[in-house]
Amino acid sequence: MSRIGYARVSTIDQDLETQIAKLKAEGCGIIRSEKVSGASRDGRAELATIIDFLRPGDELVVTRLDRLGRDTRDVLNLIHECEQREAFVTVLDPHVSTRGEMGHIVLTVLGMVAQMERRFIKERQLEGIEQAKRKGIYRGGTPRLDYQRVAELVRANIPVSEIAKTMKCSRMQVYRILKRPSLQRGPVE
Repeated sequence: MSRIGYARVSTIDQDLETQIAKLKAEGCGIIRSEKVSGASRDGRAELATIIDFLRPGDELVVTRLDRLGRDTRDVLNLIHECEQREAFVTVLDPHVSTRGEMGHIVLTVLGMVAQMERRFIKERQLEGIEQAKRKGIYRGGTPRLDYQRVAELVRANIPVSEIAKTMKCSRMQVYRILKRPSLQRGPVE
């Protein structure tokens, strides 16, 4: 029987160390981690690896339920897959395990609450953005690419594919930037 820890954060600039430390303190001999959104299971290779290698009696340990996923159905499907392999799921905060029948009920309710909370957060965020737009103070998110640098490279007749390599982005992102009214000019392929 192995205790396998799984740590996840949504973005590259977030830190996994706190989760990893908690999982180590819980006696997880193996800890897999990744920096990817929990909105769906797509692209979560480390989680898939854990599920594939679970044996009867093993235990998948996470610090919080939302580390497994943000959608109740996804979380319940994941728990079901673990059970099919005769393995358990344990959440540290609050401490709940699928070892007992009550754990299943609590995890289901927690999953539903987490999903509902996520919807409320999105609604409040959208309301705040709309209010800021009405006041004329909303500027949108911070651009991840330097639009002026892209424009300079275009003016220097650098092909879009080369600009994408230089800027470490996709060609589609370059084309989107070039569609901006302030940067209108035909790209060179």
